[in-house]
Amino acid sequence: MFFSVVIPTYNRLPILQKCLRALESQQLRDDHLVQGYEVVLVDDGSTDGTLNWLAEHQDEFPHVRCFEQDHAGPAAARNLGVEQALGDTIIFIDSDLVVLSNFLQAHTDALLQGKEKLGSDSFFTYGAVINTCNFENPTSEPYKITDFSAAFFATGNVAIPKYWLEKAGLFDTGFQLYGWEDLELGVRLKNLGLQLIKCPEAVGYHWHPAFSLQQIPKLIDQEIQRGRMGVLFYQKHPTWEVKMMIQMTWFHRLLWGILSLNGLLNEKTMAPFLQWLINLGKPQLALEIARIFLNWYNVKGVYAAYAEMENK
Repeated sequence: MFFSVVIPTYNRLPILQKCLRALESQQLRDDHLVQGYEVVLVDDGSTDGTLNWLAEHQDEFPHVRCFEQDHAGPAAARNLGVEQALGDTIIFIDSDLVVLSNFLQAHTDALLQGKEKLGSDSFFTYGAVINTCNFENPTSEPYKITDFSAAFFATGNVAIPKYWLEKAGLFDTGFQLYGWEDLELGVRLKNLGLQLIKCPEAVGYHWHPAFSLQQIPKLIDQEIQRGRMGVLFYQKHPTWEVKMMIQMTWFHRLLWGILSLNGLLNEKTMAPFLQWLINLGKPQLALEIARIFLNWYNVKGVYAAYAEMENK
């Protein structure tokens, strides 16, 4: 088994440095089950000096092979990474994820156990992702209930045989806005018969800045983009399961409409309360409450994009 850890990156140099250093510190058992690993980093047109920094520090990262492309989004970057990968097994993580030293060994053990249990390699392993805003020591963050994910296939921390990705057709680069490209590939993998095996020992700590009111315009824009890409997802897979995933149901429209008082609770009316929570040192709670109106923007974005599609 030879791993290729595929990482797309775009203007995330400070946390990328921690991400790459953690991958250089992997501890693998000397049982010859893993022949080695590489880190396939794809720079998606960064303007923050990422490539220059890597060139200056290349001796520090013997496992890293770096590729670059014009800014085309994570789907295209991951596809390039898979195409260039030398390994038979692909691990996807994001460039703002910091892993523990047993990360690769944990995925190895789960892959071997899964193959023994199922009698085939028709599965992938899905590690744990813990969200943190602690930049200095991201791996000190405890697991929280908000870290739970019910996603079938998400690229934050997943290991899969390369040929299954190729058979499924890799990521659809039509998803050029925010969201859904990994879950859409997950539907195709599920249709091929692949199963998910949880691997909680392979922990990655997903860093993001602490929530602030200044982030809200970008978050709203992401929700609107996610709504548009959700409709593309539904066009490709017009099933009830996908409608539930993208929140294009009467239930979601009613739920978030009621919770947001049909939009009366929004980024302007809730700003004082959210800032109060942030001042109390509770930015994560403030973000969770902000999701009330963020989800309302998402649902409205879904239906607007669907109506636009129907009128074409």
